[in-house]
Amino acid sequence: MQKIDLKNKTVFVTGSAGFIGSNLVLELLRTQAPITIIGLDNMNDYYDVSIKEWRLSEIEKCVSEHPDCAYTFYRGDLADKALIDRIFSEHKPAVAVNLAAQAGVRYSITNPDAYIQSNLIGFYNILEACRHSYDNGENGVEHLVYASSSSVYGTNKKVPYSTDDKVDNPVSLYAATKKSNELMAHAYAKLYNIPSTGLRFFTVYGPAGRPDMAYFGFTNKLLKGQTIQIFNYGNCKRDFTYVDDIVEGVKRVMQGAPEKKNGEDGLPLPPYAVYNIGNNSPENLLDFVDILQQELIRAEVLPADYDFEAHKELVAMQPGDVPITYADTSALERDFGFKPRTSLRDGLRRFAEWYKAFYM
Repeated sequence: MQKIDLKNKTVFVTGSAGFIGSNLVLELLRTQAPITIIGLDNMNDYYDVSIKEWRLSEIEKCVSEHPDCAYTFYRGDLADKALIDRIFSEHKPAVAVNLAAQAGVRYSITNPDAYIQSNLIGFYNILEACRHSYDNGENGVEHLVYASSSSVYGTNKKVPYSTDDKVDNPVSLYAATKKSNELMAHAYAKLYNIPSTGLRFFTVYGPAGRPDMAYFGFTNKLLKGQTIQIFNYGNCKRDFTYVDDIVEGVKRVMQGAPEKKNGEDGLPLPPYAVYNIGNNSPENLLDFVDILQQELIRAEVLPADYDFEAHKELVAMQPGDVPITYADTSALERDFGFKPRTSLRDGLRRFAEWYKAFYM
């Protein structure tokens, strides 16, 4: 593994107004100074843009508190090849972290175009920019880290999911695009010796998260007195991972690039790795909802006498969903010493407190 010191480096983070991206930018500003960060986000309205604006304002605040750091934000699209090429040629990032993507399993069933543009064409643009970053003897990108997803495991029956498992049976276009990202990165690693690491994220949650995620959607509905639907009659398990833990894992991975080396034929072996990044501890959805309701009452988002049973409905599984996601994270622990630390209750407590402050 090639160690990378992020201090005094330029880091390019796509999706920097997104949930994981914005938290990663904040963490790098706080812990890796002096550092220069270039952010990109198209600020699309897939969900409430005011949350993205709030995240950007938190970054601006953080930059003002760390004068030895620099942050430049581009409002633009990953699929805009000219823009991506210009960012790479002007800023010459040493590390690129591609977190921009059209997210969501169910949305991909009705809006496939968005996934092809962002997740395939957009990622191709990043790979091409990384490839040409070495032109004319330049040092180029030392490490490309990119978001994959636990969705690639599809209908695999064996749990916990391991990166050694075959992932050839996606059950959504979203999952197919993420598997494609891994294949494309592998090809570019092999052909152009670009060190790249893919991270398969498992159900990330926390303050200022994505409103299309279950815990956020449940909260919105309960507040409006609507009924929440719990899929697969509550027999769902998810490897919920708190965002601060995820960001710590990403930061560690950024600092350890797969090593460039040649095989017996003298040609480069692809400097390529894929890791699961999750909690290694799946929680039953009904338990999750139970803790969420307790924390929403504690934060005074909901009244103490709220009748949850009247607002809960157990329903069948949705298309594209899987009954259990559960990560084998032993490789990440072995290589980077990474282990999530935040309990589900602590994480949901912080979300409930943020929700109260943001919306009420």
